[in-house]
Amino acid sequence: MNWTIAGGCALIILARIGDVSLGTMRTVAVVGGHRTLAWLFGFFEVAIWVFVVSAVVTQISATPVYGLAYAFGAATGSYVGVTLQRWLPFGSQVIRVFTRRGPELCEELRDSGFGVTAFEGEGRAGPVSMLFVRVRRTLSPQVVKLARTIDPKCFYTVDDIRLASSADSLARPVLRAP
Repeated sequence: MNWTIAGGCALIILARIGDVSLGTMRTVAVVGGHRTLAWLFGFFEVAIWVFVVSAVVTQISATPVYGLAYAFGAATGSYVGVTLQRWLPFGSQVIRVFTRRGPELCEELRDSGFGVTAFEGEGRAGPVSMLFVRVRRTLSPQVVKLARTIDPKCFYTVDDIRLASSADSLARPVLRAP
């Protein structure tokens, strides 16, 4: 393999990592309702894809290794895209914490500035508190760390919030001109 082919393979791999990663972020933006970001990600994703696929298709019979580079870049792009998605700063999450130290953890979370809704429940081994905390995505690790500090045996789940409403938003309808 000469340097020209190796350079072509590297370029194909990098371009595919880029376009597949953008595709993953576009999907996240669509699901989260971020139309402008979804448009931007989609535009650049498809622009890169068109040029890369046309280069590979025109050269595949002369340089079959370009097909392998294309596949390798696509697979790696999926991995990179999912990794990047974890770091995206937009969106909210709800953290549900199941703990036997509910009042103490609830107070600590509130003292740290987090809103907490607490419920009492019954688990297999007795009473538990269920704490629901809604936060910006970037603050989720801080809530989990605090929960684990107070109760190392707590169980928690973290879910993305696509749509949320409060009683205040229901009480004040948005009026629009006809």
